[in-house]
Order: sequence, then structure tokens, then C-alpha cells
Amino acid sequence: MFIHCELVILMLALTLDGRVHTGEIIGGHEAVAHSRPYMLVLELHQQNGKKEHCDGFLLNEDFVMTAAHCQARSYTVSLGVHNFHNSNGVQRVSVQQAFPHKDYNATALMNDIMILKLSSKAKFSNNVKPIALAGQSDGSLPKSCIVSGWGATDKHNKLSFVLMEVNVTLIDNKQCAEESLYCSEGETGPGSGDSGGPLVCEDGKAYGVVSCSWKPNPGGPLTYAFTKIPDYRGWIDETIKNAGKRFNTPNIH
Repeated sequence: MFIHCELVILMLALTLDGRVHTGEIIGGHEAVAHSRPYMLVLELHQQNGKKEHCDGFLLNEDFVMTAAHCQARSYTVSLGVHNFHNSNGVQRVSVQQAFPHKDYNATALMNDIMILKLSSKAKFSNNVKPIALAGQSDGSLPKSCIVSGWGATDKHNKLSFVLMEVNVTLIDNKQCAEESLYCSEGETGPGSGDSGGPLVCEDGKAYGVVSCSWKPNPGGPLTYAFTKIPDYRGWIDETIKNAGKRFNTPNIH
């Protein structure tokens, strides 16, 4: 039986240069400015002309990762962002090609993971740095993790104008494990607009990708799902290797 998830994607009517209403990751607090230099804002430009917003994270100077349900006609990646009202040092890069997982199922939200190839290389700095990914040997359940993003929590789905973060504790859930997910539950977790952000655990590696949430029981706590990166390392490494050859770009080490 598939888990029935609700997407945590958020319509984005305004760009980084516009005024963005405040909100926050559910139960979270503001991150120290640029303490998570791998975080990025992903603008989705849809066929109907609408803009949507996801988060993502930097893998190396050529590739970023996000959720497969964040697919669009085209994308703009903003690196080095903390406060939407401050564009100093922000790098805006378009996406050359998207690589959603070949077995992504939009109905069941299975294999909800995607790699994006940047059209030009990210320039590393104190505010822009990649994050390492958990490997296949890191597949055991981490104890303490952090989710960060510019998503919302209130009923009006207003974006946060600063990067927020929250601690989550992963639960040992058989159904989640069978569907290559890490899961957490409770009153704290990612909100609307946090899709595609990383689940970062004790060793500083990205273990998951923010995917969706659902309520197993009416009136009960939300369960949050994160695509389990260790289960996809073979696909990730092969995709980047092949794309690197195709576009003559270096591989992740």
C-alpha cells in the first residue's frame, strides 16, 4: 500500500527581488546566516506562466539536487541566499537539463528525487559550498537531523524571507523503509515551500530530500517523508557520471 502524501511545494508569485511575506519552517528558528551554504532557492517556471518555489542543495559546481515533484518547464537557481531582502553575493544560474528519477511516480510520490545540471558553474565562496551525500554504507537510521528552508507554516502559505531550520527525529517505520523513505513525525518539520531541501544529519551529510507529508490518523500528528539518499547513490553517481561525460563536466568525488 502506497503512502498518500501531500506535496510541500508552494506557489511563488514574487521573485527574489520582490517583497516576500514572512512565514517559517514548522516549529523552527532562523538559521545562522550562511551557516548552510549548500542551500539554494529553486524557482520553477511552468508552462502556464506561473512560478513556483522549491528548495534544493548544491552537490558540486555543476549539479544540484531537489525533489522530482519540483519539475518545471525551466528553472532558476539562486545560491548564497539567506534573507530574500538582501541580494548581495547571490548567484542566479539557469538549469541546462533536469534528471528526475526514471521511476518517479507522481501519483504515489515514489522515487521523488531529481538532479539538475547547471548552465554555468557555481562559484564557491563562504556563502556557497557543496554538501556531501550519505553513501550506501550510511543507510542505518540517523538519530538527529536538521531540515532547513524558506517554506511556510501558516494557513496563508506565506514564504519565510530568511532561512529557517528545525531539528527532527527520525522514526523506525517499516512502511517508510520499504518505500526508500526516512520519516519523522510531530509538530515540527518542513512546511509548504520546503520541498527538495536536504535532511542533514549528525555527520553533516545529506541523508534525504524533503518530499511530502501526510496524517496517518485524523487529528493525529503529521508524518514527514524524506527520499532516502543512501538507497539512490547508485543512480545518483551514474546520472552525474553520464551527464558529466555528455556535457564535459567533472564528476562528484
